[in-house]
Amino acid sequence: MIAEFLGTFVLILFGVGSVAVAVVGLPGSGRQVVPFGAPNWLIISWGWGLAVVFGVYVAGGISGAHLNPAVTLGFAVRRDFPWRKVVPYWLAQLFGAFVAAALVYASYHWAIEFFDKKAGTPRDKSLTTYSIFATFPAPYFGNSWWGPFLDQMIGTGILLLLICALIDLRNTAPGVNLHPFLIGLVVVAIGLTFGTNAGYAINPARDFGPRLFTYFEGWGSIALPGKFTWFNHYWWIPIVGPLVGGVIGVLVYDTLISPIIRARAVAAEAREEGPATEEI
Repeated sequence: MIAEFLGTFVLILFGVGSVAVAVVGLPGSGRQVVPFGAPNWLIISWGWGLAVVFGVYVAGGISGAHLNPAVTLGFAVRRDFPWRKVVPYWLAQLFGAFVAAALVYASYHWAIEFFDKKAGTPRDKSLTTYSIFATFPAPYFGNSWWGPFLDQMIGTGILLLLICALIDLRNTAPGVNLHPFLIGLVVVAIGLTFGTNAGYAINPARDFGPRLFTYFEGWGSIALPGKFTWFNHYWWIPIVGPLVGGVIGVLVYDTLISPIIRARAVAAEAREEGPATEEI
């Protein structure tokens, strides 16, 4: 639990920190809520990818570095992880995300206050500065919950599918020391391809921990229940969507790829053993 806490803490510290740079840390940044300008989006995408890399390096040798309740649930579904540890891991991840969000705010609250003051926006109405910490759907979804929910399922499904492939030593998996880099690149790829629909939370702790912090820090109903001019009660979508998508991702891999790999491994072992002979 300590490793999951610290790994998730590093993940959120760098990830949310990169969004803070894009929104309030650069001259002229943050003027558009969705989408951010292209250079800013590259900062965010690469920031989150590198955050995953270093979070996994921190916790990987101790806890497996799930850093994401969807990963924990997915591994439990595929029987790679004991069910009794699921809730403790979730709590450690959520706490790590909350504390990291608080530390980012401690470092950037001067910039946040300056930005809101210049924009003439009170804290509880400032969706732009709130976006540093947690996610929300693009306005083109309107009040439809299905669009952002589907987006979260797709993004997290891709994440878990590729994690299963990257750690499967029977497949073309890389060396263990390269896992963090390639999983980080997966997150970069998701951000560059599906990021602007709903902020690509793809991690319930990544969204809800900072969301909970922003609620207590004064963003109010924007954070919880997640109320925007075009949508109400968004908070549950970055939680349930990734959990469902993660399970789908591991089931797709274990249904379509794992049986073939197992069959080939059995056939290879049979060829190596050769025909049985009697001992004389």
